[in-house]
Formats: sequence, structure tokens, C-alpha cells
Amino acid sequence: MTLLAEYYVPGLHVEDRSIKVPLDWTGHEPGRGFDGESISLFYRVVTAPEHVHDDLPLLVYLQGGPGGESPRPLNPTSDGWIEEAIKHFRVVLPDQRGTGRSNRIDTQVMARLTPAGARAQADYLKLFLADSIVRDFEHLRRTEFGGAKWVTLGQSYGGFLTLTYLSLFPAGVAASFTCGGIPHVPADATEVYEHTFPRMLTKTKQFYERYPQDVERVAAIADMLPTAAEVADFVSTLTDSVIAPLGGDDLGHRLGVIAGMTAHGFPMLPNGDPLTVERLQCLGSDFGMKPSFERVHWILDAAFLDGDGSANADSPLSDEFLSKVQAATSSRPLYWPLQEFIYANGEMDKPIRWAAQRVRDTKSEFAASVRPLNFTGEAMFPWMFEQENALRPFKPAMDLLMEDTRFGVIYDAEQLARNEVPLEAAVYFDDMYVDSGMQLDTLSRVGNSHYWTTNEFEHDGNHGDRVFKHLYTEALNRGDLASLF
Repeated sequence: MTLLAEYYVPGLHVEDRSIKVPLDWTGHEPGRGFDGESISLFYRVVTAPEHVHDDLPLLVYLQGGPGGESPRPLNPTSDGWIEEAIKHFRVVLPDQRGTGRSNRIDTQVMARLTPAGARAQADYLKLFLADSIVRDFEHLRRTEFGGAKWVTLGQSYGGFLTLTYLSLFPAGVAASFTCGGIPHVPADATEVYEHTFPRMLTKTKQFYERYPQDVERVAAIADMLPTAAEVADFVSTLTDSVIAPLGGDDLGHRLGVIAGMTAHGFPMLPNGDPLTVERLQCLGSDFGMKPSFERVHWILDAAFLDGDGSANADSPLSDEFLSKVQAATSSRPLYWPLQEFIYANGEMDKPIRWAAQRVRDTKSEFAASVRPLNFTGEAMFPWMFEQENALRPFKPAMDLLMEDTRFGVIYDAEQLARNEVPLEAAVYFDDMYVDSGMQLDTLSRVGNSHYWTTNEFEHDGNHGDRVFKHLYTEALNRGDLASLF
């Protein structure tokens, strides 16, 4: 194992480490040598200062996402569960492949693959899903931690990874905790959005009930904006005299579109993306976290340049508002490209084909013309890959992936049914992103699983100081951790 750095942040001892793993796990077994192209897997080992030299059991954190790096703790309480975890464990914080310091993927990487073609880009992205992520972690456990069993803690998508781990390598896991992250098995992206879009209507209604002044604010803003379809139509009419002189590459296209849309009076975000009604609706993607209603309310509070901040259809949108919308509706480079493919399991009967958009098309309540305007949640749409500069390089690959039916196996229903690894799940009853009913249905078919259902927390409850402690105490009192202590 390569020790890159060793240091302290307040209240934590930290080691930065890295190993090599195969880019493509086909034909390779975790824990053994391999040939071919490799990538770096970066991870941190975090301990309480008083336990630096103690031989504590291991807990590996499976980060939410997809496309999320592990926490960068400021102190033991900055990500609430860590304070409790370091009392009992050495905590391993790996950056999932493609994120953080583990050979991250962004627009530059996709640009490098452009000469190889869209198929090569699509096949490359497939290598960054759960089957590869879990093999990386199992390789890490076997090679760098002497094969000692570890406890897994999965937040959100980390719960999906947990079931993949229990499907493929249950012998490596002593016990598992999940927080708001039990996927439905069998996986079906369309089914997920059929459950979550109605929840967005409820969340939007609750938001407007809490902040009724924002009904008129949102309506006034939306009335100033084009729809994604109108932007697409406008871009298609831009003549060669606008774009061609700027060059034929993506930068030239971007500059031409910005120039044309600015001249036409379309509101633009600071990074050159057009602000459409649909992008405004994406502010609701945060509504499953606390205090998201307040975060969105204060963004809207700064919307109008003129007047006292009340809804003002005659006022330009302020630079502050446009900057905040950009920040709130942008995401990690892999988050949207992989979003629907976390439901792709092995050989599928039919392709995914933009599941969220297909479901949205059946729900007129989310039309851009509806007032009060309804917000959308954790869902990606085709227009994002046409109109957002950070996602445009992914579009050729996305078009192919949406028609693919062959992916790696991430769940083994039979293995999960006979699972012997203690699994303790926190299921948030009102979870906006991962439907609680679907979680409980899956858990009813996973051996040795236990759950705690609560509406006290939103999807991010584990980032406080109570959820992990509750799960840990339940497992300890049940004897599920007896082999570790």
C-alpha cells in the first residue's frame, strides 16, 4: 500500500493512501495480481487520535451518488456519523473509481476518448458502475487489510453498493448498515420514477405552503424563461455565420450559442448555460434533504434586481440569483451520466431509454406552463446533455447507453435471500429519492435483514449524529457485532 500523506485535522488522525486496480475487472479476481490497464483507487484511513495505535475493527464507508467522493471531514462532527464511528472502528473512506482522487472522470476525460468514438466512451462509462466499484473495495480489503472482514456503512447509493457487495462477496463483510439506500430488487428505473414523481408534487406543495410568497416569485421567474424545447429550436436555427467563424469544435459551438442566445435576450447562467424553465424546476432536486426548503427560499429571495425582492415581472434577474441557481442545479461530473444506469442489472429485457423523461411525459403537472410551477427531483433528462456545458461531452455515449441492454451483474436475488451477513437498515418513511415501500419490499426478501423505519429524518439523516449511533446500538445489542469486539 502506498502512503501518500499522514496528518491530523482537528480531532482526527488521517492517512492518505492509494493502490492500483484494474480498469476492467473482466477476467480478474479481487486480491490477485492483474495485467492490462489500471487506475488508482484512493482512500483515507481515519481514526480518533487516541486510537491511532489500537487494533480496531474496520468500517468502510460506501458513499452516496452515483459519482460521489467520500467525505472530506473538517472534524469529527462535520459529517455526524464519523464522531460515533471512530469510537469503535478504524474508518476507511475510499473515493469510488471516477471520483475524488481515484482517476476522476470529467469533460476532459470524455474529450480524450472522443477520437475513439461514442461506443468507446459508453463502454468506458460502464466500467464505473457498482460491479466494478465493489470489486475495487474487495481487492482493497484482501490486499491492504490482510483479508480482515469489515463492516460496511452505505449512505443512499452506498446502500445499493451494499446489496451488490452482499451479492458478490458476502464473505468479506462482518455486518452492514444502510441509510436511505435499499434499492428495489429486481431493479427497474421506470418503476423508481413512477414512485418518485408523485412525491415531488407533495414536496412542491409543502414548499409553497411554507413559503407562499414564493408562488408568485417562481411564476414570475418562469414566465421570463424559455423552455428547453424552445432553446433547442432556437439553437438549431443559428446560422453558420454565427457559429462557423468561431471554429468547429465544442468551444466554438458554445461561444456561438452564447452569442446568439445573449443577443436574443435569453437569460444565461454565468457558465454560459441557458436558464430554462426545466432547469429552474431542478431546484427541487434538493427537496429530500434538510433544510432544502430554506435553501431554495433564500435563492428565490435574491431573484429580482429591481424593487424590494417581491415578485416583479418587469425586473431583470440578478447576477446573484443566476449564480446561485447555477450552483444549486449543477452536480458532480458522473452524477447525472450514471444516474439511471445504477438500476441496470445484467442482461435486461429492454433498454432504459430515458426512464425519467418517459415518466415525466405522462404527468402533465410537470409541464413548464403549469402554475404554480412544480419542481422536479433527482431525475436526469435528455435536454441536460444538449444544453449544459458540463454534460455535453457525455451526450454521444448517453445516446448509446440508453439503448444498451447488457450491463454487469449487480444483484443476485438468490444470494440475497440466503444472506447471513447481519444487515441493519434505516428506512426513511418519507424518503423522496428511494421509496420506502420499495425498500421494505426488498428487505422482506433479504436474509438476516433488520430495519428501522422513521419519518424523523430526511434522506440525509445519517449526516447527523443520531442515525448511525441508533443502528450501531441495535446491531451491538442483537449480538451482530460479537465477532468484532
